[in-house]
Amino acid sequence: MTDAALLLARIAGGDRNALQALYQAQSVRLFGVAMAILRDREAASDALHDGFVNIARRAGMFDPALGRAEAWLATVIRYAALDIARRRGREIPTDDATLGETPADATQLDTLAADEDGARLRACLEGLPEKNRQGILLAFVNGLSHPQIAARLELPIGTVKSWIRRGLLSLRECLT
Repeated sequence: MTDAALLLARIAGGDRNALQALYQAQSVRLFGVAMAILRDREAASDALHDGFVNIARRAGMFDPALGRAEAWLATVIRYAALDIARRRGREIPTDDATLGETPADATQLDTLAADEDGARLRACLEGLPEKNRQGILLAFVNGLSHPQIAARLELPIGTVKSWIRRGLLSLRECLT
């Protein structure tokens, strides 16, 4: 059994010192796993923290007969990083705290219609059902991510994604 496997067995038994020792021994390598996925130091640190909370809770689930402890640890951190990546969606970090806070209104559509292509786009947008148009405007005019739109509209994220996708397909048909 490796040192990591022995430490996991001790953690499963409630040994907090073993958790600290495991963190000291593995955190640099596991931070690298999170960093490779997230490419953001703060988010990778969050993933490392979340992962070690899960490791402390689930250490008893590790079975050395199924694989190496190091691989199990990397998997826990990988899932923590992927959870953070999913929560972030396609958000792009910015210092503008007001980005996406104002809803799209008719004047924004007027701005789009300033030229011939814009007029065609506006006509196609106006032909969409309200739910599809609203989702598209929140995403592409206001810059909101799917999770942010879902929160604002108080709808499941899958519903929001479907509405936007259907709206974009309709727009493509209308514009071609």
